[in-house]
Amino acid sequence: MNKKIWCAVLLSAVMIVGAGCGQKAKTAPPPPASASEPSSIQADESTSPPVTEGTAPADSTAGSNSGNDSSGGTGEPKGESTGEAAKDQPSFQKLTIDVYYTDPQEMELKKAQKEISYQVPLEKYVEAFKALQDSGSTDLVPLWGKIELTKMSLDTDTGLLHMDIHIPDEARLGSGGEQFALDSLKQTMFQFDEIKAIDILVDGQAVESLMGHMDLDHPIKRGE
Repeated sequence: MNKKIWCAVLLSAVMIVGAGCGQKAKTAPPPPASASEPSSIQADESTSPPVTEGTAPADSTAGSNSGNDSSGGTGEPKGESTGEAAKDQPSFQKLTIDVYYTDPQEMELKKAQKEISYQVPLEKYVEAFKALQDSGSTDLVPLWGKIELTKMSLDTDTGLLHMDIHIPDEARLGSGGEQFALDSLKQTMFQFDEIKAIDILVDGQAVESLMGHMDLDHPIKRGE
């Protein structure tokens, strides 16, 4: 009987001790982190932050498109800018001028009137030269039809009109045609009072003759 009682007491003591050890194991603090392992992962400042599932990466174009409307515009009032540009542009002017051609037999110069349109003064002389290239009539033969105007400028201080042209082989005329060509150019351009002289270059060169027959002055002066 006494043996049984002692066994029961011993068993109870073992159970109490085991319970106390289990409680201590639960409340014990975790072991300190190893000094060789980082406690957290930090993204490098030079790289983009990692994208986690469920979050979309930042749109790099969001800032640049913040001022744009849905149609791709800049958000600025289009009506005002268009209106201001239209105000700054000079309006077209129309002018009826005398233009000189020759007859089919190249016997004499023939005067005709043509209407030109231009926005700035220099365009007026360019359009006048274009009128010399096309008469619009079979009875009036243009003497500058195949000659190419490559550059034109006007010195407003001296009234000197500079012209640079290219003459293809098929545009070359005989001596009579060359003289008519020079006369038609002078009479067409000198009708503008601001032009006092004309200097003609061929492919950038001040040549002695336009087509090899007549002397070419540099410059050709009004009244000569």
